[in-house]
Amino acid sequence: MARYTGPKSKIARRFGEPILGPSKALSRKNYGPGQHGKGKRAKQSEYALQLKEKQKVKYTYGILEKQFENLFHKAAVREGIKGENLLKLCEARLDNTVYRLGIAPTRRAARQLVIHKHILVDGEIVNIPSYSLKPGQLVGVREKSKSLEVITNSLAGRAIKRFNWLEWEASTLTGKFLSYPERSDIPENFNEQAIVELYSK
Repeated sequence: MARYTGPKSKIARRFGEPILGPSKALSRKNYGPGQHGKGKRAKQSEYALQLKEKQKVKYTYGILEKQFENLFHKAAVREGIKGENLLKLCEARLDNTVYRLGIAPTRRAARQLVIHKHILVDGEIVNIPSYSLKPGQLVGVREKSKSLEVITNSLAGRAIKRFNWLEWEASTLTGKFLSYPERSDIPENFNEQAIVELYSK
């Protein structure tokens, strides 16, 4: 699967959740997309449900198939529960952390900021969205980029949503990745065990 650039509402309706950001389409059309969306749904196989969970995580974090596979293998060799390890590694991605800190309004926007060299990690420019942060690393906005409209607007509209594994210093526009999050702290509705079962076949 190449990186998805199509209609966000279509994906939201497919999964019944605002996967790529808030979507009004869910309240207007609470059934799946396409001409068969309103029809009686056939019972989905176990494989279909597992694949759906995997796709949901990939769409949410904007990860390609090969990247996702590599991430799963990294999670599998770490100590702990494979599914939880996978989500922890997804959360440690630089683009996701930029989004969680409120520097960007969506993960897509965060990805753009990273690619266009607006983000610093430990004072150095990093333009790789999939860069995996380690506990203790600092994520900040480059001095020249602090007045960017997308960043100022995002921070102005930032709800006071605190995540246990992140620390934010508003005066310097710098955040700290304190630790890998616990599964209970990740708000997204994923069934990571289904993904483990899919890869175990």
